Amino acid sequence: MGEVVKRAFKYRFHPTPEQAAELERTFGCVRKVYNLALETRTAAWQQGERVNYNATSAMLTEWKRGEDLAYLGEVSSVPLQQSLRHLQTAFANFWDKRAKYPRFKSRKKSRASAEYTRSGFRWRDGKLTLAKMSEPLDIVWSRALPGDPSIVTVSRDAAHRWFVSLLCKDPTVEPLPRTGQAVGIDAGLTHLLTLSTGEKIANPRHERADRARLAKAQRNLSHKEKGSANRAKARRKVARVHARIADRRRDYLHKITTRLVRENQTLVIEDLTIRNMIRNHSLARAISDASWSDFRSMLEYKAGWYGREVVAVDRWYPSSKLCSSCGVQRNKMPLGVRGWVCGCGVRHDRDVNAAKNILAAGLAVTVCGDGVRPQRNPPGGQSSVKQKTRPARVGIPVLQGRDDVKL
Repeated sequence: MGEVVKRAFKYRFHPTPEQAAELERTFGCVRKVYNLALETRTAAWQQGERVNYNATSAMLTEWKRGEDLAYLGEVSSVPLQQSLRHLQTAFANFWDKRAKYPRFKSRKKSRASAEYTRSGFRWRDGKLTLAKMSEPLDIVWSRALPGDPSIVTVSRDAAHRWFVSLLCKDPTVEPLPRTGQAVGIDAGLTHLLTLSTGEKIANPRHERADRARLAKAQRNLSHKEKGSANRAKARRKVARVHARIADRRRDYLHKITTRLVRENQTLVIEDLTIRNMIRNHSLARAISDASWSDFRSMLEYKAGWYGREVVAVDRWYPSSKLCSSCGVQRNKMPLGVRGWVCGCGVRHDRDVNAAKNILAAGLAVTVCGDGVRPQRNPPGGQSSVKQKTRPARVGIPVLQGRDDVKL
């Protein structure tokens, strides 16, 4: 029995006009407080001083007392305090070199959301009532909530859909029984995933399927006068098409990752740098549509829930160039070559062969005790993937050289 997992459950809801107006004011105040605090901290930073969360919290009290910002006191104080905590987290990530310097929030581009802690909402008899509201939210309960929420986040997307996310402990998430199954996963574009078992998972290409509809909506938007009501309607239509694409993609990835985690004890993937790969303008659109980053994120947190292990092999590991049978490495492997015959007589499918090599390298990483993201040059020397210079047994190839990007 593992520890209880905290899990967020997201639902649609339909606010009344009064609730929508209150939430709109709250979103605006949250954005204003965040930007004011960021401006203050940036000015102090330029003068060699640091302003922490406690200082900005005291400033918030003073801002509410002023005439210009008196409207900040008309909304719940909890989301305003939470915005200051989020800014503190953003600065902590910047100092630890995990993120860039925090940026100001935009009324048009930034996500409209507000976060409420336990003192900012009332949960009673399965109904959620936020601070400053007299009626509970009309939530579409698509699935049961396993417990009482501790944090509530209300948001509105560009398509003007309202969502509420409730964070609570989920006792139903428990580690699954251990299995001896291990699988290597090769990401691609022709097929979204290729497994070391030989199975190929189709790439539905959700963006391409709705490309004509999206182009038509964008053309209509470009013809509307800026600042007009018709332009606002056309913008929402474009946002609805984008939302449809994103929802279908997310649903597909959830189904795939859940299935892979349930069936396998060890899952081996490649440590791809998507940020650099999308610089290829010929493939950026297809790579973004495949959403490999979201796939890896889902795979890792679900593996943590259910007691599975995810291993990422070095991004320079030449999985496509190696023969998974004899371990011989080819000098070149152009992207147009989808199948080849090794000198040992074995005929390979490019993607299946790469998946088998990824699995073998991942098992070697596991034996040598590396983490999920093996470094190219760790303090003690090379990663375990790089330490294998000759085949130790059938299926573990020679690991030398670098690989081309596999698609």
